[in-house]
Amino acid sequence: MENEMLKIFDEDRKEIGIATREEVHRLGYWHETFHCWFIGKDKQKDYIYLQIRSDSKKDYPGLLDITAAGHLLANETVRDGIREVEEELGISVSFEELISLGIIDYSVKTGNLIDKELANVFVYEYSLSFDDFALQEEEVSGIVRVEFKQFKSLWLGELEEIQIEGFALTPLENRTSVTKMVTRNNFVPHEKSYYEAIIHGISGFLG
Repeated sequence: MENEMLKIFDEDRKEIGIATREEVHRLGYWHETFHCWFIGKDKQKDYIYLQIRSDSKKDYPGLLDITAAGHLLANETVRDGIREVEEELGISVSFEELISLGIIDYSVKTGNLIDKELANVFVYEYSLSFDDFALQEEEVSGIVRVEFKQFKSLWLGELEEIQIEGFALTPLENRTSVTKMVTRNNFVPHEKSYYEAIIHGISGFLG
């Protein structure tokens, strides 16, 4: 995975070459990613879905993250990013079903990792159940949801903690129910401006 080849860009989003994933994160090159946020409605309440990253992940193990996301390889287009949804979640989605929130660029430095992403962000309206998820265990260890109103309040600083509900995989590959309170520290540390942009985009879509 560290040897995957990615396109790299300058500060003006102009493509300047190709580098390995390891080089991209070590040297801090801008690169393309694909993000897909699932949203859904249940009993007149709007929800946003989050993945629990696998404990075996090198970066941010066990933290809450985008429903499905990944790097775009050097030979891929944005449309190819849809593969991340089926690979990680086991749910087949067509690119035409996605709602684009545009490209959100952000930069985060954690230890030796410099993550400078040009994130192609999409929303998918999800109307199925937790039973429909077939997770890629080396990447994802659970799926939870939270009321969008609470998610919004958390990242706008109006709440300190929110309740998530869903399921997680056990070491024996069984599922266990998850219902607990979490704070911003339980999330992958994307820039606050990224979360604010997501909230603004989804709020505009929900009306």
